[in-house]
Amino acid sequence: MAHSADEMMTVAAARELRDGEVCFVGIGLPSTAANLARGRHAPGVVLIYESGTIGSKPTRLPLSIGDGDLAETADSVVPVPEIFNYWLQGGRIDVGFLGAAQIDRRGNLNSTVIGPYDSPKVRLPGAGGAPEIAALAGRVITIIRQSPRTFVGELDFKTSLGADDQVVITDLGVLRRRGSDPKRSASTRRGGRGSDPLELVLTDLHPGVTADQAREETGWELAIADDAGATEPPTEDELSLLRELQAA
Repeated sequence: MAHSADEMMTVAAARELRDGEVCFVGIGLPSTAANLARGRHAPGVVLIYESGTIGSKPTRLPLSIGDGDLAETADSVVPVPEIFNYWLQGGRIDVGFLGAAQIDRRGNLNSTVIGPYDSPKVRLPGAGGAPEIAALAGRVITIIRQSPRTFVGELDFKTSLGADDQVVITDLGVLRRRGSDPKRSASTRRGGRGSDPLELVLTDLHPGVTADQAREETGWELAIADDAGATEPPTEDELSLLRELQAA
C-alpha cells in the first residue's frame, strides 16, 4: 500500500510505544503517533499532555494541548505543575516525545534559536518542558525530518541534552544511541568517529532509502550499524487507522 514519508515516520514512532506505558506526548506527529498506537497495538497506553490531562482518549487529533477534547476524555485533569513535579520528576513517565529544529550526533536538541543567540536568524518556541522530559522520562522518542539543516555538526543552541535511552525517528530511518538497542550488540555498531557510547547510530532505513542518502542528509559522519535493517513498511491496517485519525 503506497505511503508518504510522513506516514512512515509516524507509523515507526507509533511502533515504539508499548501497551501500558505512561507517555508524555505533544501536539503534531507525536500526538498522531501516540493515538495510532493507542488505537492499534497499545490500547492501554496512558497519554499525558502538558496542559494537565492524564489518560486522555481523544476522539480526534487535538489541535493544541488546550483542546477541550483532551480534558473531556481524560481520566483526570490536574494543574500543570503537578505534571512536572509529581509525574515527570517522580519518575512516573515511561516515555516522552520531543521535537526540535536541530539535533547533533549525541542526540542533543535545539528548540531555542537558529543563529547566534543575541541576534538569531530565527527565534524558536524555546525549551518549554523539553529539558525536563529529556532528563527524566524513562525513554525519549524524537521525531525530526532529516537534512543537513536539522542534523548538524554543532547546535546553534543546546536546549535539551540527549537522553540515555533515545530513539530518533526521521523520514529516512531510525537512529538509536550506540549500545541502547537490545537487539543489537554494541560491538557490531561501527562507523562514524570511534565508538562514542553517546553517539546516534542509524539502525534502520525506511523503504526505498539508501545509506548514501542518509549520509548526504546528515551534517556529520553518520555511523551506520553493520547489521542495519529495513523498516517494515506500514501495514494496510496501520495506514487505514492513521488516515482515519487525520481525516476526523
